[in-house]
Amino acid sequence: MAAEHDLSGKVAVVTGAARGIGRASAVALAHAGADVVGIDIAASASPILAYAPGTPDDLAETGRQVEGSGRRWLQKTLDQRDSAGVRRVAEEIEQGWGGVDIVFANAGIQAFKPIVEMDDADWRDQIEVNLNGTANVVRAFAPLLVRRGGGRIIINSSTQGQHGTKYGASYSASKWGLLGLMKSAALELGEHQITVNAVIPGLIDTTLTRHEQRYAQALAEAGQEPSGDEAKDEQAAIEAQRRKTPLGVPWLAPEDVAPLVVFLASDAARMVSGTAFAATGGDSAHVTS
Repeated sequence: MAAEHDLSGKVAVVTGAARGIGRASAVALAHAGADVVGIDIAASASPILAYAPGTPDDLAETGRQVEGSGRRWLQKTLDQRDSAGVRRVAEEIEQGWGGVDIVFANAGIQAFKPIVEMDDADWRDQIEVNLNGTANVVRAFAPLLVRRGGGRIIINSSTQGQHGTKYGASYSASKWGLLGLMKSAALELGEHQITVNAVIPGLIDTTLTRHEQRYAQALAEAGQEPSGDEAKDEQAAIEAQRRKTPLGVPWLAPEDVAPLVVFLASDAARMVSGTAFAATGGDSAHVTS
């Protein structure tokens, strides 16, 4: 490991740590030397979701992998929409572990529905979890980093936070808002030697993307009609994504994003703040802003 990527002695907090990018990043941070606090709701966050939620067992498995790297692990089951609860956990971590150096605000949910068919929950829940919940995490943990004398905040956005998304207005709006949150926080927290950046994952091979609703959305964006047969739509979505992505991959692995998180958490990125780093299989070439 390069010396500038060594996180030994650092304490990292990862939200949405039960699986996917959260788990991969928690394990990568531990491999780099950080002790890790994993936070996850480990339950269903909304009735609008078409995929199974993470579980306490999933969160515990992340812990086993972190501890397998020889690092300390602490897990907290928490809904990040609960601002007071997030602040209580931040206080507990500071009292128990002495402080926090790195925050990866990763947790989020995704669902799809046409705007004209949305109920209030279809719009509200993604905004509340993804945008307001992430803001709760930043607002709760930033004071700990200030008291620490500096640190790193990393926010998980999305390519869908850089362009419109058919049938995904709430998700796209929430992820777009996170980039505004990141840039504003970078302006405010720089004087405290805190960097604030975002990662931009493309379509990642996780539970959030491997279900009929997501296949249908991908096909709609490609100008195709979903058949309603999940197996057929999966194969059609794979081919549509292969054609769309310059590197020819339908999905990236969560482990393709984790190195960006480690970099942004490290001393190698000490002069990087207020910007975003993408791992999209080349899909970023379609983004013009």
